[in-house]
Formats: sequence, structure tokens, C-alpha cells
Amino acid sequence: MPRKLPAVITRNETSRLGISKRQLYAWRDEGVIQPLGGGLFLRADTESDPDLIEIAARAPGATLCLATALARHDLSDEIPDTIHVAIERGRRPPRTRAPVTWHHFDGPTFDTGREKFRVIDELTLGVQGPVRTIIDSFRLRHREGRDIAIEALRRWLRRRGSQPAALLAMVRDFPAAEKSIRATLEVLL
Repeated sequence: MPRKLPAVITRNETSRLGISKRQLYAWRDEGVIQPLGGGLFLRADTESDPDLIEIAARAPGATLCLATALARHDLSDEIPDTIHVAIERGRRPPRTRAPVTWHHFDGPTFDTGREKFRVIDELTLGVQGPVRTIIDSFRLRHREGRDIAIEALRRWLRRRGSQPAALLAMVRDFPAAEKSIRATLEVLL
């Protein structure tokens, strides 16, 4: 019975559970499960974003970043046409059906400002917190756009509880962004 299956399962896991390939594909044809590609399946009654599920399943430790994190934290009105995901430099990005733009971030600072959220069941995904997202927007402003970085900082500063001192403390780990953030803070404050 598919209800006993986890929400997300791989073809290899179904084999270990004694579920034949024929049964698996019969469930797929009946709409009981849906393929996420590459031997990964999602129970059809699962209520979560299939793209985020696929990313979390295929890239443990991945982190939503840049435009995706800005939108998630309501620091931008831009809706990215792909999901921006960071993995540690040196790791190979997996193939996904989900529209993903992969970014490679430095290992020593990868977890700085990183938060986690539960996608479904035991699957979690990282997301850069608002402060780290602003820092990366400034750090990569040549690719992401300076106006987007400034608007994100402006929105964040308007929020109750925003602490510019926390931003300045974290930006010390990212010298490429520090000067620009300090100059922008002087104008905005």
C-alpha cells in the first residue's frame, strides 16, 4: 500500500522494501506517486513543493541563496525564474528536473548565517538568513545587480529588530562586500 511509503522514495529503496518495478510504475500510471526524475518518486498526496523536495533529496546540505533567499525573506519583489542554490565549492551539483541555478560558495564561510527549514518529513534544506543574503547580494552585485542589493538592505533596515551592528559583524568575514555595505549604510542611516 503506497500510504505506508515515505513521502519521498528512491527506486533503490523500493527494491529493498520488496516493491517490484512493475508495482512502482503501476502506482505512477495510476497517479498514486509522481516521478521527480532519476529514480526519485513523490507520493501524490504529499503537500510540499516538489522542486524543493528534489533539491533537498539530491543535494543534502544545499542552501537557498541570493534571489531565492531574498524573495523568501521578503527583501525583494523579484521572482527568480530559477531556484538559486548554493553548495560548497568543490562539490558537484546534481542533475535535477527543478530549474536550479547552482552557486559554489567557499567552505569556511558556507554555514555563516545559514538556517534550516523542514521541506517534508526528514528532508531539510538550508536557506541563508536575511543578513547573509544581503551580504552575498553585495558581494556578488556585479552578477546580481547593485540595485537589488541596495533595495534588500533598505527593506531589511525598515524592519523592526534589524540590527546593523549584526550585519557589520558578519560582513567582516566577507571583505569583498564590507566596503560597499558600510558606504551604503552611511547613506541609508
